[in-house]
Amino acid sequence: MSQDQALTDLLAKQAITEQIYRYCRAMDRIDNDLGKTVWHADGLADYGSIFQGTGHEFIEWVAIGHSTTAGHSHQVSNILIEVSGDTATSEAYVTAALRRRADGRLVQMTIRGRYLDRWSRRDGRWAIDKRRYVHDFDDVREITEISREGWSARDRSDPLYALVA
Repeated sequence: MSQDQALTDLLAKQAITEQIYRYCRAMDRIDNDLGKTVWHADGLADYGSIFQGTGHEFIEWVAIGHSTTAGHSHQVSNILIEVSGDTATSEAYVTAALRRRADGRLVQMTIRGRYLDRWSRRDGRWAIDKRRYVHDFDDVREITEISREGWSARDRSDPLYALVA
């Protein structure tokens, strides 16, 4: 591989990695407009038995569910990307923690899985053509809150948006 090709591939991998991170930001801030930028308009989302449809439809669907929780947080790690010209594949491990009120208790469901994504670069922008979510395991436990001071906001009032404005 030439040095120019290696640099092109590294730039593609960085752009894809940032898209994966944007997805997590979009989920946690319930920012549907940002979330939709991660998928091409015709991109598909396969979340097994919980959702099948387009990526844009998934963003709308999950925002409704997230808005009913007390809080949630998504992280990705172990991102591996293979680039081939204007297409790529990636695997990213995901941990999502969602807190809900149930029967007067606060419970947290922690989900661990992987995003298996097919990407393409169209008009200079990398976005998902198809995502398959693979579920590894989850657990649910009761939570005792320590404090709510300084919590993030799940919309554009979050301090992040003032920082990047």
